[in-house]
Amino acid sequence: MTAQERRNAILSHLQRGKSPLSATALAGLLGVSRQVIVGDVALLRAGGVQIVSTSRGYLIPPEEGLVRQVVCQHTPHQTQEELYAMVDGGCTVLDVTVEHPVYGEITAPLQLSCRYDVDEFVRKMQENGAQPLSLLTDGIHAHRLSAPGEDAFTRVLAVLRSKRMLLED
Repeated sequence: MTAQERRNAILSHLQRGKSPLSATALAGLLGVSRQVIVGDVALLRAGGVQIVSTSRGYLIPPEEGLVRQVVCQHTPHQTQEELYAMVDGGCTVLDVTVEHPVYGEITAPLQLSCRYDVDEFVRKMQENGAQPLSLLTDGIHAHRLSAPGEDAFTRVLAVLRSKRMLLED
């Protein structure tokens, strides 16, 4: 298989996949090293293909639909509760952003669309002893949410407001 054929195969696997694929999984499927996959993904991105790297692996993000940003503030222990409120309301949590005083805006992709995704994210955070980005900003952070309609955003805002997690003017 040529390098171009391998990159086309990576693209095909990512387009067909319903969930993220790790570089290790792709390497196993294509019979190459993880490092080769990482290099191929970098070349695909340089060629204009939108590939997101999440904590669970690579994916091509779905069409975003309606996208809105919400600003929240809560403790690190409330992260799972906040994310459940968002996915239970019908939204996909696209990313999280914090405003750092030195680095400026820091954004990390999440792509969480169901409780299983949230549970895996929280498990990986705990397994690695990782802290949420919001720890850098006294719990203040923003999420971009994607939803099929305005009613999903309305539901999520109501739940976040009732939990006193929504930061409003």
